[in-house]
Amino acid sequence: MNSLVPTNQMPPVLFLANDHAARRFWEFFTANIPNPNTRRAYFGAAGRFSAWCLRNGLTEIAGIQPIHVAAWLQELGRDHSRPTVKQHLAAIRMLFDWLIVGQLLPYNPAASVRGPKHSVKRGKTPVLSTEEMRDLLDSIEIDTLLGLRDRALIGLMAYTFARVGAAVAMRVEDYYVQGRRGWVRLHEKGGKVNEMPAHHRLEEFLDAYIEAAALGDDPEGPLFRSWRNGVLVRRPINQSNIHHMIRRRAGEAGIATRIGCHSFRATGITNYLKNGGRLEVAQQMASHESSRTTGLYDRRGDEISLDEVERISY
Repeated sequence: MNSLVPTNQMPPVLFLANDHAARRFWEFFTANIPNPNTRRAYFGAAGRFSAWCLRNGLTEIAGIQPIHVAAWLQELGRDHSRPTVKQHLAAIRMLFDWLIVGQLLPYNPAASVRGPKHSVKRGKTPVLSTEEMRDLLDSIEIDTLLGLRDRALIGLMAYTFARVGAAVAMRVEDYYVQGRRGWVRLHEKGGKVNEMPAHHRLEEFLDAYIEAAALGDDPEGPLFRSWRNGVLVRRPINQSNIHHMIRRRAGEAGIATRIGCHSFRATGITNYLKNGGRLEVAQQMASHESSRTTGLYDRRGDEISLDEVERISY
């Protein structure tokens, strides 16, 4: 259990009053929430709510009322963004629903509490222009194994719109040949498996990396491996290390935009749509449930806005 839940956050004492409550609480995070990122975020929300209740003299979950949840959210909103407040409310609602099923509560005190309104029509993820993307890929040295790995990893995210988690989860056998073309198999959120042909440049990047790293004889091993003491080791590269690598590579390419792992997803979708691609196909490639979500990554309007602003002349 300890490997499934965060150990560096405040324990939610409010929900651990007795053995039955504690068991139901841990089952909520370990058995009910499979995604580690969601689990981490919701566990943090439970810990913050528990700490707030204890500070205000609320020591039993049965005594929690809607007014308490509303007061907590109001205080939370002073230092956190609206999306964060909405996420915390969603976490507490789900947790209380789980406790109701376990017969620990008669009703959900968070069900009637309304969170802040928040509507997003344009994503905030920094994107790269076509020229910047080319400069980034061309700036990576290809006479080193580390450079080949980094170019293949960045290329994968840019050409397939893959989330960094799906890239890290790839095994060598998830890049394969079908119909004389290279294909990639991505294990995305929600247990989705997304298979698609590789762009010819991505195919070139992956072939060069796999050949140089001699990964062909280890089909079940991780594709993108950690770098230790000058060699690749048989363990997936850490997402945090990928983020630092991207920042370093961008700096070396002379790119000032503070990009991250998700920037390649937004950059790829924008570039695809800009070149005549269809939104519904981009949605399928990105493994989005809704085309509205895919539309948040479409940043073609940025260029239109800039052109209009430049009409102002003094």
